[in-house]
Amino acid sequence: MTAQLHAVRIDAHDSRRVAEFWGGVLGWDVVDEPGGGVAVIRQDGVAYRLTVQQTDTPKPDQNRIHFDLTSASQAAMDATIVRALELGGQHIDIGQTPDDAHVVLADPEGNELCVIEPGSNFLADTGVIGAVNCDGSQAVGYFWSKALEWPLVWDQDEETAIQSPAGGSKITWSGPPLMERNGRDRLHLDLSVASDTELEAEVERLTVLGASRTEDRSETPGAVTLIDPDGNEFQVLVRA
Repeated sequence: MTAQLHAVRIDAHDSRRVAEFWGGVLGWDVVDEPGGGVAVIRQDGVAYRLTVQQTDTPKPDQNRIHFDLTSASQAAMDATIVRALELGGQHIDIGQTPDDAHVVLADPEGNELCVIEPGSNFLADTGVIGAVNCDGSQAVGYFWSKALEWPLVWDQDEETAIQSPAGGSKITWSGPPLMERNGRDRLHLDLSVASDTELEAEVERLTVLGASRTEDRSETPGAVTLIDPDGNEFQVLVRA
């Protein structure tokens, strides 16, 4: 069985504070996980969670992955911004212009997020996290489409996006030029399978698609760390 998107993993110096920020902004539950991690989970069947893990990893200049949060109305957008600031977020400048309608913020450890203005047709009906927005090549978008068996919903001018057939958040790649890699990324995609037997078979399938094995730096027991075609770490684990 093809692996499922299990989590977007965030490395944090203070995992509890970061998890509570995201739980508060998203309206999701914050729960402890085995092994010391903290999960941010939506309890209505959403396909993935946020997993926040304690680490000493320094933050690079700018993350290669960030979240685009949707807004149903201007009032809802304003409320999201206020809530994020009250929870320890901050306004940041990553090169946006005064003409941009979205608002760029960061969580308490500087991890970027965008609050998207209402009326975005591209993010309509995707949920509060409209997109997991990634820096990446067209080729890596094709890889992840095959890896998750999610169809491409955008493929133009080297920008790609995929979405589960069941709906929900899109995963997008902005296309070249790629950001410079400055140390280990703070955000990663985690996949999961149902059993140890499926784990080895899935790792083999992903390597055939273009992933490569690397030294296992995972803090999740039994997980296998891989590198996608753009050099991004991700891990495959067995669901508890």
